[in-house]
Amino acid sequence: MHVGIVSDTHDDLDVVQRAVDHFADTADVVVHCGDIVAPFSARPFDHDDFEFYAVRGNNDGEWALKQLVDEFGVYLGEMGELVLDDRHVAVYHGTSEAIVGALLDCGHYDYVLRGHTHERVHEERDGTVHVNPGGIPTSPSGGEPPAAAILDTETGDVEFTDLG
Repeated sequence: MHVGIVSDTHDDLDVVQRAVDHFADTADVVVHCGDIVAPFSARPFDHDDFEFYAVRGNNDGEWALKQLVDEFGVYLGEMGELVLDDRHVAVYHGTSEAIVGALLDCGHYDYVLRGHTHERVHEERDGTVHVNPGGIPTSPSGGEPPAAAILDTETGDVEFTDLG
């Protein structure tokens, strides 16, 4: 199974549309790790080519976001657990590094998907793979361009694609 991972799109509809277009060709499931922000930015993820899951980010200020996502996908709230292709996956925005660390260290999950830092991460800790696709650069100097990640649950490969 190919799992698309995106986070911190912050109402940038150009980035959202590039992510959706990429996932339509490459993913069976898409997970948004929070900070969609407003419901209009979630609407493009209503797509026939993939299932959609999302968690709440610290900038998701409109409660109507849950209602909208639940119309076409699953809104997991503050944190969610998924079983994808027999792999146990934790999804959390990542606001608390202590919680991220606990999810990585608990030994229950094959994958921990998170956002918040706007920095790409792909690392393994004691058998748990930690993935953060990055986000919209927030510093004046830029940083990495926004990205999407594709996780292949059969091989464990993670591939990043620039969306900028």
